[in-house]
Amino acid sequence: MNEHIKEIAERLRGLRDSLDLSPAEMAEQCNRPVEDILHYETGQTDIPMSFLFDVSQRFNIDTSTLISGEEPRMTAYFLTRHGTGTSVERTKVYKYQSLAGGYIHPKAEPLEVTVEPNDNPIYLNTHKGEEFNYVLEGCLQFQINGKDLILTPGDSIYFDSSYPHGMKALDHKPVKFLAIIL
Repeated sequence: MNEHIKEIAERLRGLRDSLDLSPAEMAEQCNRPVEDILHYETGQTDIPMSFLFDVSQRFNIDTSTLISGEEPRMTAYFLTRHGTGTSVERTKVYKYQSLAGGYIHPKAEPLEVTVEPNDNPIYLNTHKGEEFNYVLEGCLQFQINGKDLILTPGDSIYFDSSYPHGMKALDHKPVKFLAIIL
């Protein structure tokens, strides 16, 4: 696993410790198996963004703090220049760039997501809230609640993110899209 994941794992473990929660209590609070919590905290396994969003909502901490380790400071606005958002590469397949990382307690989490082509099956996840995805470039296979949809540049989808969903780059080319998680 890469260094970013290890750093996020340390922050998750630190948050749990500061809340004086055992791994089992954290698992119960986050509605996850305790094994997941223990794996995430090692930094040796992928930490789903959906889990980071759930933790940030449940414990009133900004997602960007978990991702970057820096506290947001802006209250009126936060400007993200092209290519400068806080970046996290969860795996070789997904790369996230936070577009509001310096704004305190945003009501939505805007991300630029890059999905690299691969031969793996679509990884499905769920999280609270709703999500809006707008394809900027590439061809994306989007799966939600057992339904497969193909999205191309300019296409968008708004959905209840509590339904299992995931995506895959098609045509052996990366896909870039804007995701806004509410």
